[in-house]
Amino acid sequence: MKKIIHNTGLSLIGVALVVALWAGVSSTVAKDLPSPAKTWEESKLYVMDPWEKRGEMDQGILRMAFYSLIRVGKGFLLAIAIGAPLGFILGSSPVMSRMFDPVIQVLRPISPLAWLPLGLVLFRQSEPAALFTIALCSMWPTVVNTMHGVRSIPQDYLNVATVLRLSPWKQFTKILVPATLPYMFTGFRLSLGIAWLVIVAAEMLTGTPGVGGFLWQEYNSLIYSHILLCIITIGVVGFTLDRLMGMAEARLKAA
Repeated sequence: MKKIIHNTGLSLIGVALVVALWAGVSSTVAKDLPSPAKTWEESKLYVMDPWEKRGEMDQGILRMAFYSLIRVGKGFLLAIAIGAPLGFILGSSPVMSRMFDPVIQVLRPISPLAWLPLGLVLFRQSEPAALFTIALCSMWPTVVNTMHGVRSIPQDYLNVATVLRLSPWKQFTKILVPATLPYMFTGFRLSLGIAWLVIVAAEMLTGTPGVGGFLWQEYNSLIYSHILLCIITIGVVGFTLDRLMGMAEARLKAA
């Protein structure tokens, strides 16, 4: 309990120092940057009525974040549905791994700003294009970690499966999946973080309702306080998602 209180206190001190730095910069170096007090004053409507819907792009901040989370959830599930099986295939087959490793290494660093226009060309609608971009950008940590998990399975496990004459399906469900699951979950956690990063760029470019779309609209309207509100929201939601996945990963490893 004391450790929790100590860590919470340190975190609050860190937040206070950042807010103080923000206030100092806004009053000296960057006069156009709204101060914390001004940001709150101009943004409190979106925070105090977080689920209010006044218009297509004039909604409470939690409603905007909810729209973004729904898109992220769909894209993330698509990413792991593709990435996990692909990781098992590449981890189990050295030939397939050597065949597709150059392709993966070329595709991994491509920015979502490059994939989204292709998605719009393919699907001609912003929603499926955004899901395509999220899935394609966020699947690689799941692919790579699953592949490494399969390769790290001790040969003794596979030898026992051969002696017991387990079917390929039983080998997969009784040996490969349990042994690889911790690696997979690490990949899931990284993929979710990337998916949340990608949704902001996707919404900004497509102008769809969500945190990213709202941020881009307020930038075009030169309402800097709302831009800061979106940035803070993006950070808080990303932090919360990472902590939730971290707790689930810890429970999995303890089980």
